Amino acid sequence: MAAPRELLQLAERTAREAGRLVVAGRQDRVEVTATKSSPTDVVTAVDLASERLIRETIAAARPEDGFVGEEGEDRRSSSGVTWVVDPIDGTVNFLYSIRQFAVSLAAADTTGMLVAVVHDPNSGETFTAVRGEGCWLDGFPIRPSSCLDPAQALVGTGYHYRPDVRAAQAEETARLLPRIRDVRRMGSAALDLCYTACGRYDAYVERGLRPWDLAAGGLIAREAGVRVEGINGSEPSELLVIAAPEALFARLHRELVGAGFGAWPLDGWPPAR
Repeated sequence: MAAPRELLQLAERTAREAGRLVVAGRQDRVEVTATKSSPTDVVTAVDLASERLIRETIAAARPEDGFVGEEGEDRRSSSGVTWVVDPIDGTVNFLYSIRQFAVSLAAADTTGMLVAVVHDPNSGETFTAVRGEGCWLDGFPIRPSSCLDPAQALVGTGYHYRPDVRAAQAEETARLLPRIRDVRRMGSAALDLCYTACGRYDAYVERGLRPWDLAAGGLIAREAGVRVEGINGSEPSELLVIAAPEALFARLHRELVGAGFGAWPLDGWPPAR
């Protein structure tokens, strides 16, 4: 297996190349080619082209590695390394020319996520991490917010593509808002996790994240000292992800539980009235 730094170099080089493709694709008329969980959960031709570029680049360099991507079939690893990729995290923003989307790549070994890159092709910012070694923004170490009080916390969040789930999430958010400073909903989970890692958000909470949404940003956040968990100490999952610095996490968790976050599984939404 390659050294982590070699994997990181490959990930960063590939993410930047995919980012250039994505930005060039945005200059043309973007059309939806498919939908997934709902009519608003879209896939564009540029998503597909970006993932194809990433798959081909990684396969050429490391043909025995596995691959899990948002838009294509998984490939089993025979090397012990599996890549988890979101070719455009924030596709709806991309579709509307909102400059808040990213290319997200992570490589995992049998222990978990090993290296991560989240590249914002519009700003040029690149967040990176190596498990056990730290995380960086454009090569400089980052650290999370020092906020201790949920009432002063700016919390990033996002909403599900299913209308019934969004409606229930809106009720949760309405109950949470009096307990915190405010919320931000920017539309890219990978960047939301990175913003929590570098202190642009005090915390982040969201339902409905898939492995490719969480893989790279989750490692970057953890390496910054952010606690990334589900509800009541569970593993982060599609049901709920909470990311906050250790000093804030427990108090914010209490506020989230009090506001009803994590009370119902996704399949059970909307909750019975």
